[in-house]
Amino acid sequence: MTAPIPTRVHYHKKDRELELTYEGGESYRLPVEYLRVFSPSAEVRGHGPDTATLQVGKKHVGLKDITQTGRYALKLHFDDGHDSGLFSWDYLYDLIRRREANWADYLRRLEEAGASREPLGIEIKQL
Repeated sequence: MTAPIPTRVHYHKKDRELELTYEGGESYRLPVEYLRVFSPSAEVRGHGPDTATLQVGKKHVGLKDITQTGRYALKLHFDDGHDSGLFSWDYLYDLIRRREANWADYLRRLEEAGASREPLGIEIKQL
C-alpha cells in the first residue's frame, strides 16, 4: 500500500510541530522532537535494529528549514544541525499511524538507558 501524499505541509514554529494535511482535509501534527528521534538517517537508525543510536536531549529541537526532495520525500533541517535522512511520504505516514506505540517505546528505551529528553547543555561524543 502506498501512503497518501500530503496536499499541504506547514511548520508551526511556536509549537514545534509539523502539520501534514491530506486530500479530504485529514490533518496530523507531529512534534519535531518525535521526527528528530525517529529520523530515517543511518546516523539515527544505524544499518540495522542492533546499531540504532538512542537520541537523547531532543525535547526542544526545532526546524531550520524543510525542502521537498522530488515527489516522494521531505528533507528536514533540524536546528541541532541534523539534516541527513529523507522522510518519504510512506515513512511520514507510518510515523503518523504508529505515533503512540513509537513514542511509548522511545520513552521506555530512554528510561532503561537512564537518559532524558532534556538537553544536557553540552554534547558528549563517544569515540
